[in-house]
Amino acid sequence: MDLTGKLLIAMPGMGDARFDKSVIYLCAHSPEGAMGLIVNKPAHELTFSHLLEQLGLQQMAEGTDVRVHFGGPVEHGRGFVLHTADYPGGEATLRVDGRFSMTATMDILQAIAEGRGPERFIMALGYAGWGPGQLEGEILRNGWLTAEAGPELVFSMQNSGKWEKALRTLGVDPVGLSGAAGRA
Repeated sequence: MDLTGKLLIAMPGMGDARFDKSVIYLCAHSPEGAMGLIVNKPAHELTFSHLLEQLGLQQMAEGTDVRVHFGGPVEHGRGFVLHTADYPGGEATLRVDGRFSMTATMDILQAIAEGRGPERFIMALGYAGWGPGQLEGEILRNGWLTAEAGPELVFSMQNSGKWEKALRTLGVDPVGLSGAAGRA
């Protein structure tokens, strides 16, 4: 099973508060493990302008700002930009599929600040990572649902409704979910 380019949707009762109602875009998934970015949890304490200032990069135009997200609990001092595939990037850009790419270099931050960046993007600090077989085990234990990823959902500025919208793409009503797994 290769879930690269799919969404993980946290189930209620998962047991890890860091992932409560999370929607994660999986940038990579293989027998060696998985890596993804939470796309619906803004980092309220940090703005993109503040991040640019800390890195000594050119500031954006006045009144313009980009929301920074909590990408996951691993390496939360490291930045990642999940973006549309229209941005050429370079060797450091991971082309996930024809719609999504991920870049983790400072040149994309400067390009965004100068208005030369990708059409749509999410800036994230940290990532969610799993070792070999770990994610598959969590899915089998009813920790995650998987769904197709669409740019409209992933890049939406309405973070508070992404979890519910992701569930509804599967025909699941969030009200009817239970954190307990079972067998019929």
